[in-house]
Amino acid sequence: MNSRIGYPSPGGIQMHLSIILPAKNESAGLQKVLPGLRDRFPEAEVIVVDDGSTDDTAEVARAHGAHVVGTPYSMGNGAAIKRGARAASGEILVFMDADGQHDPALIPRLLEKLDEGYDMVVGARDGAGQANAGRGLANAFYNRLSSWMTGHRIADLTSGFRVARAERFRQFLHLLPNGFSYPTTSTMAFFRSAYPVAYVPIPVAARIGKSHIKPVRDGLRFLLIIFRIATLYSPLKLFAPVGSAFFLLGAGYYAFTFATQHRFTNMSALLFSAAVIVFLIGLISEQITSLTYQAVRGERRSSDGPTA
Repeated sequence: MNSRIGYPSPGGIQMHLSIILPAKNESAGLQKVLPGLRDRFPEAEVIVVDDGSTDDTAEVARAHGAHVVGTPYSMGNGAAIKRGARAASGEILVFMDADGQHDPALIPRLLEKLDEGYDMVVGARDGAGQANAGRGLANAFYNRLSSWMTGHRIADLTSGFRVARAERFRQFLHLLPNGFSYPTTSTMAFFRSAYPVAYVPIPVAARIGKSHIKPVRDGLRFLLIIFRIATLYSPLKLFAPVGSAFFLLGAGYYAFTFATQHRFTNMSALLFSAAVIVFLIGLISEQITSLTYQAVRGERRSSDGPTA
C-alpha cells in the first residue's frame, strides 16, 4: 500500500491525499492542528509550507511528522499554496490554515462532497466565522458580486479551507497571486473552466496567535479582488455596465446643456469618450481572458479523451 493513501471514497477507491498548510510564525497553531491531522489521516501526506517564519514553525512541523517546504524569506500566502501544490504527490489536495481555525475533523465532509462529482469543494463560513464585522461585510459583498458574475451561488469566496483534485488545481498555478487572494482566483478559475465547485457549511474557531492581515494595507488589496473577479471570469460583465453609465451620464448632461445653453460641452465629450474607452478595455480584456483559458480547455479535452 502506498504510504500516502489517505482517504477511502464511498465507492471503495483509495484516494491519495495531500494536506497543505501554509504557515508563517504558526508554531502554536501547528501544535494543535498537526496531532489532529495525524490521528484522523495517519497515511496522508502532510505538507507545511514555512513562509519565512522567524519562530520554530519548521521544527514543530517536523516533530509532528510533516514534510516541510521552506523559503528563506516570506513570499506570501498564495506563494506558499503554489509551493505546496507543486510539492504534493496526492491526487486530492486539502488546503487549510495552520492557525487552528479549521478543524481536521471537518475534512471528511468536504471529501464526501467531492465524491459526488465536484472538482473543488470549499468550506463556507457563516457570519460567526468572520474575523470582524468589517471583513464580514466585505466578504458578503464579494460573494454577491462573484455570484452575479458566474451565475452560480458562491457562499464563501475567500475561504482558505478547501479540497480540490490536484490535476485540475495545478492547471491554474500560474494565475494564482502570491498574496492573500488565492482562494478568489482559484474559485473563479474553476468556474470559468466549467469545473464544478460546491460549498459545505463549516464552523470556524478563533485563530491561535496574531493575524497577519493588516486592515489598511490588505483592505486596499482586497479591493483589487473585485477587479480580479471581473478579469478572471467575464470582464465585460463589469466594464459594459460602467461604460453604459458613462454614456448615460454624457447623454443626460448633453440634454441638460442643450436645453439650457444650446451647445455641446467638453464635459459631454469627455463622458462619451470615457464610455467608449471603458467598453473597449472590457472588450480587449474579454479576448485576453478567453486566450488565457484556451490552453486549459485544450488540456481538459485531451484528459477527458475523444468524444463519440
